[in-house]
Amino acid sequence: MPWLQLNIITPRKLVERLEDALLESGAVSVTLQDNADQPIFEPGLGETPLWDMVRITGLYDAEINTAETTAMAVSIFGDELPEHAWELLEDKDWEREWMSNYHAIRCGERLWICPSWQQPPEPDKVNLMLDPGLAFGTGTHPTTFMCMQWIDQQDFTDLDIVDYGCGSGILGIATLLMGAKKVIGIDIDPQALLATTENAKRNNLPADAMPVYLPPRCPKVEADIMLANILAGPLAELAPTLSGLTKLGGKICLSGILAVQAESVKIAYSQWFDFDPTAHQEEWVRLTATKVRQ
Repeated sequence: MPWLQLNIITPRKLVERLEDALLESGAVSVTLQDNADQPIFEPGLGETPLWDMVRITGLYDAEINTAETTAMAVSIFGDELPEHAWELLEDKDWEREWMSNYHAIRCGERLWICPSWQQPPEPDKVNLMLDPGLAFGTGTHPTTFMCMQWIDQQDFTDLDIVDYGCGSGILGIATLLMGAKKVIGIDIDPQALLATTENAKRNNLPADAMPVYLPPRCPKVEADIMLANILAGPLAELAPTLSGLTKLGGKICLSGILAVQAESVKIAYSQWFDFDPTAHQEEWVRLTATKVRQ
């Protein structure tokens, strides 16, 4: 089905009014994008930050009259629209479009992440077949990729693992493919739990190899290795919880952390863990440590 898009470039102060005008004029969805190359990384609790200049896109049925719709949006907005333009959105199979641009990723000496619809480039290596669905974790983002690089270097034979914030299940499944005995996956998003379970099946793992739970239902365990690729704020808040789920002498791998946030996360865990040197990729870091104190 073809669609029309109305794109508007506007300063932040007009965003809310313009968003309302587009929705009331018939837009089926409205998206906001940065139009000033201004990164916003991790918002504070309760914050909804926006960029100084915003690109607002309203999506409309292609059969509308653009002149009439523009006039209606102007009337609702109460003034002339800022810089704007209509464009036809090409009719594509967007699921397949995404699939065509996602390729296998080598994560080290042994480990590959492979889209489930492609043949592995090196069939004799450890190939994690992945279809992330709606959950986070494809391996393309530095936070996940650095975790996978670390996993590639470890010996997981007969170890018990916790993947906290499992998303697509990519980290926990990788450890199972490399010899882990069992992984517990935990996430606040039910969609992530479904994606993890499906990806475990896709990799021919036993049904009980990676049970998944919402946090309140997580069983009491003492993991040999704790994996948590979330964000710095939640990681700091979860320090007592993640420490409590990690056995003495166990290891922890934390990611989703900006370089400027690394020290605050280390401080949150320092009463239990001794940290290894920090790994960096772009503006992100990965922290690994060993639990040396109860």
